[in-house]
Amino acid sequence: MIKNSFIPVISQKKKKEENPESVEFQVFNFHNKILRLTSHLELHPKDYLSQRGLHIIIGKRQRLLSYLSKKNKIRYKKLINQLGIRDSQIR
Repeated sequence: MIKNSFIPVISQKKKKEENPESVEFQVFNFHNKILRLTSHLELHPKDYLSQRGLHIIIGKRQRLLSYLSKKNKIRYKKLINQLGIRDSQIR
């Protein structure tokens, strides 16, 4: 597995400015973990423990995104567009 080959990484400047407790920061970290696990599972398709971990992380990210969409639609849309994880259609 090649680490950090195509995974978007927050620059050091961005880390200092961003609040680690913010929803956006947490979603971004979960997104990076999901990309890493996905690339791992492409090489090791029968690693069922990693598949389980991936499903758990996807659920956490989904809950945070639903919370953010209810709280602030503008921040939600900005984050979705930045990560490119959903369609532009928002209910």
